[in-house]
Amino acid sequence: MTLNLSEVYIERCDKDSEEVIAQEQAAFLNTSLTHLKQHMNEFVYIESNSFEPIKTDSLSFEVDDVFKTYMVLLGLKVQKKHAPIIKAYLEENLHGEEIYSSMMFSGEDGLWDINIPLDNMDGFREEMTIQDATSLTYSFIGQLVSAIEQQ
Repeated sequence: MTLNLSEVYIERCDKDSEEVIAQEQAAFLNTSLTHLKQHMNEFVYIESNSFEPIKTDSLSFEVDDVFKTYMVLLGLKVQKKHAPIIKAYLEENLHGEEIYSSMMFSGEDGLWDINIPLDNMDGFREEMTIQDATSLTYSFIGQLVSAIEQQ
């Protein structure tokens, strides 16, 4: 699965109020991920039709205030019954001493709200760009979706 982010909608938002700080152009994807540690009050929201194959509309990146880890948040459009597969996939594919991921099914939206620490994904580097982090997440979630579809 190749990710094409030529048509993308990007917002930098305040974590507390969720107010938009700025709408960004696609070139913002070339910004270092460390931008988020330098602006701890922000999260970056990225929406693209290119995310359809991984069953989500958008990805949000932020740095966790408590653990100081890079996190990606997304809504995964798969049924509630897939909980054991999602849980097993996260346990098997996230590496490190302490892993702070979470998943919760929203019956109202019919999707899984999932928070995943980028720091614990294979291939993560703090020096990577937001584009690289998006591609890493796309690949990671793509493999999860494949695991679900093989059930």
